[in-house]
Amino acid sequence: MQYDNLSVVFERGIATVTLNRPDVRNAFNEAMIAEVTSVFRALNARDDVRAVVLAANGKAFCAGADLNWMKKMAGYSDDENRADAMRLADMLASIYRCNKPVIARVNGDAYAGGMGLISACDIVVAVDSAKFCLSEARLGLIPATIAPYVIRALGEQASRRYFATAERFSAAEARSLGFVHEVCVAEALDAKVDEIVGLLVANGPMATRACKKLVQDVAGLPIDADLRAETARRIADIRASDEGREGVQSFLQKRKPAWLLES
Repeated sequence: MQYDNLSVVFERGIATVTLNRPDVRNAFNEAMIAEVTSVFRALNARDDVRAVVLAANGKAFCAGADLNWMKKMAGYSDDENRADAMRLADMLASIYRCNKPVIARVNGDAYAGGMGLISACDIVVAVDSAKFCLSEARLGLIPATIAPYVIRALGEQASRRYFATAERFSAAEARSLGFVHEVCVAEALDAKVDEIVGLLVANGPMATRACKKLVQDVAGLPIDADLRAETARRIADIRASDEGREGVQSFLQKRKPAWLLES
């Protein structure tokens, strides 16, 4: 499928989705939102995809909402505003709920909704020059749609500050807060992403998907009898699966598991 605002490349089980509006710092409008939602829903259904990289062309990762789109929104009715906001919410959910791990390759600044995109990903690698900002309050707005993802990724206490101040913070600060996992110079960005991709594809594909869902399902739950029973069920199920059996047998027999991709 062809996209006007994205490029999508498949190589050896990895899908790279690249935001491709560099002239507006990859700011999103209704068309880009629809395309991102569509491609992540499609990737969710593909068994041949092992991991996804979300990248961007140009100097910025994503500047948030496109100004022309914001001008249009100023004239929306309440119903139109709610429907528009739901489309953005659906886009973020399509990334967060994608059943493959998603790596954000952050090549530059990420503001407002751009931070929402990153927060919906599982692993974040950023250049050391990147700046981050939840800038909505400067415009008299709030980062409501992205909040469920940003608060999980940034943490509640840091979110209290950066939601309210709308100040910029560095990649180093983002890493210290746990929002970014790896920070590197621009020349090392692709190598670091490739390194993490290599770790992901070395693992059992179904186990990797199940690990992602496990974190999402368990985070924040009380450790009670129901949770103990549910986690016991999950490990029992995967032990009995073909992949689980293959993984244990390959380890005991000191051979490579069948799921390893040929180099």
